[in-house]
Amino acid sequence: MRTGEVFALTWNDIDLKNKVINVNKTVYSKMKDDKGRWYLGTTKTDGSCREVYINETLYKALYNYKNKQNLLRKELGSRYKKYYLEATKNKYGKIIEYKIIESKYKRKDNIDMVFTRKDGTYSGTDITKYPFKIIHNELRIVNCRFYDLRGNYATKILRNGAEIKDIANILGHNSIETTENYYILSSKEAQKEANSIMECVIKSDVISKIINYK
Repeated sequence: MRTGEVFALTWNDIDLKNKVINVNKTVYSKMKDDKGRWYLGTTKTDGSCREVYINETLYKALYNYKNKQNLLRKELGSRYKKYYLEATKNKYGKIIEYKIIESKYKRKDNIDMVFTRKDGTYSGTDITKYPFKIIHNELRIVNCRFYDLRGNYATKILRNGAEIKDIANILGHNSIETTENYYILSSKEAQKEANSIMECVIKSDVISKIINYK
């Protein structure tokens, strides 16, 4: 998922029973005012609205994370931060986006954001900044963004047998050309692996006899 799609998730978007994430919005930052700066809007393209299936590892991570979040909510009680959405309309009265606003009191229309700090504070995509700084320093990685994990994911599953069309659908691309041109990474290791695959394909007694030149 795109960075904005991940941090726009509410628990209503995640169906743990059927192991499906419904991607239907994105979060972005605008000029801050007394109500905050985070907004929810439509996804990048119509094709970006999609279902992403949850594998077993992600299921366990989300399940345990949700339980931990619920425990923190009980422990902190009224101190746990709460939020609701305020619609923004254009001059024709059409809703174009929603602003995420902190609520002092519990409301019927409170939203349950997935990725928050321990006290429930919602900080949008900023929540990745400190962890990524630590990762960069510890592993000496240069210029790696949260967004780059999309390309890494696409490359890994392609190398392990996934079909390019399925990868494009998972990433929310309307065409496989976008996936191929911008998200599938090439490396010396991958190229060597491609040669190894070819080696397995052509290996036979006939070819063995030919290349020995006896």
